[in-house]
Amino acid sequence: MRRELVFNKRLFKNLDYVLIGNIILIMALSLLILSSATVNMSSDPLLYVKKHLVSIGLGVVCAVFIMAFDYKKVMKYDKYIYLLLIALLLAVDIRGIVSHGSQQWLSLGPLIFQPSEVGKLLLIIFFASYFVKRQGQLNTLKDMIPSFLIFSVPFILILVQDMGTAIVYVVIFFGMLYMAGAKPSIVLGIIGTGLAVVILTFSLHLSPLQLPLPLEDYQISRLTSFLDPYSDPYGTGYHIIQSLVAIGSGGLLGKGLYHGTQVQLNFLPEHHTDFIFSVVGEELGFVGAAVVLLLYYILLSRTLKVAAQSPDQFGRLIVIGIVCMWLFHILENAGMAIGLMPVTGIPLPFLSHGGSFMITNLMAIGLILSIQLRRENILF
Repeated sequence: MRRELVFNKRLFKNLDYVLIGNIILIMALSLLILSSATVNMSSDPLLYVKKHLVSIGLGVVCAVFIMAFDYKKVMKYDKYIYLLLIALLLAVDIRGIVSHGSQQWLSLGPLIFQPSEVGKLLLIIFFASYFVKRQGQLNTLKDMIPSFLIFSVPFILILVQDMGTAIVYVVIFFGMLYMAGAKPSIVLGIIGTGLAVVILTFSLHLSPLQLPLPLEDYQISRLTSFLDPYSDPYGTGYHIIQSLVAIGSGGLLGKGLYHGTQVQLNFLPEHHTDFIFSVVGEELGFVGAAVVLLLYYILLSRTLKVAAQSPDQFGRLIVIGIVCMWLFHILENAGMAIGLMPVTGIPLPFLSHGGSFMITNLMAIGLILSIQLRRENILF
């Protein structure tokens, strides 16, 4: 009995209550915003809120289970994790359900889920193990080639499904590669060269030369419409224009929940998922948007603290991978809403509606807390 009491004290002492409380605040705000954003989208004004609550409940159960599991034991299964990732992505490419112009979902009876979301965590866990086993062997470009080849398989499979998610995979991979000890000049050189090639290629495509690209027309339009949305105000630029109108009309304090015209009259597309930050801007104003960004700053800073205190490199790289994933989602989504980033369909963590997305993010929290709890030698 005395040993159990000591264990419980150490267990609760290691939990980051600021991080947990911050997540709860973001999800509570999410339910509030969704109740306003979706009130006119169904005969049941709380339909999407109820679905969101179910996703949160399932995600919390998964998070608690993962938190109680020793993350270090996963390393020996890294090859199976990689094969599972490939199998899931292949299954989507072969038997996936098409929605909103992309094939990203799988159906298991009544259950429809998005494998590419949980695939982000599988990718993070695999490469955390992969890079740990190759510590000190990432000093040259030649050393890195095997990791590029391994990454290219899931990247190509996900690129066929959704370009936005494929970019997230790239950000995760290079962020972890950099933090795993790869030579910074080489990593930054590869990233810089890649960005230069992409910019040059798109520039040549948009120039009189009209260089062909291996992308569908709608994908190219989505990626370039933010440069001049008013050139096609009722087509590719419509989302960004309506988002700018919504955020701009919100002013300092916003129009109030259930009173945003762009949202309530459904002028703003996908306002419960991709453009939920625009809902915050219109109905809660600059102050509400600033509060949301502050909550995300706390989320990222507390998560980085867990990485710094991680007992081993494996745990540290897992947390870094999750931070890279969240950081890109936040920057891309907010930037997309204010017309500074391309429209890629990247949602906001813990705020946007989406079952697979919410469950995956809560599973990520479970991983982070599992690593945090084991920064000391706690016996389960």
